Amino acid sequence: MDSPSKLTLRSENLYKLYKSRTVVNNVSVNVKQGEIVGLLGPNGAGKTTTFYITVGLIKPNQGKVFLEDEEITQLPMYRRAQKGIGYLAQEPSVFRTLSVEENILSVLEMTNLPKKAQLEKMESLLEEF
Repeated sequence: MDSPSKLTLRSENLYKLYKSRTVVNNVSVNVKQGEIVGLLGPNGAGKTTTFYITVGLIKPNQGKVFLEDEEITQLPMYRRAQKGIGYLAQEPSVFRTLSVEENILSVLEMTNLPKKAQLEKMESLLEEF
């Protein structure tokens, strides 16, 4: 029996400039659903900017972001969240008083999943750790 295919989040040829400074230069990343991927490099190498472009916090000057074959480069974060792409900052935020479960649910509530499915998804995500 074949296992269900996993979605791929793909960034291709990303460029980001701030004024005249290039902070991301031709970066491409592929992440399959369930994978854990690290971006390594010194401070100022563009790791955070690449991540922010991928999740929709900022727009690239050039390059594209795809979820499977759908280009999502111009989609706002809330639309990406509805497709299952979430971002939770590691820095203290307005959600620091929430439990891990509540933080996960805060992202899942942006999806079109029914409440029961959100709870099931939260449980499956917690089991991964």
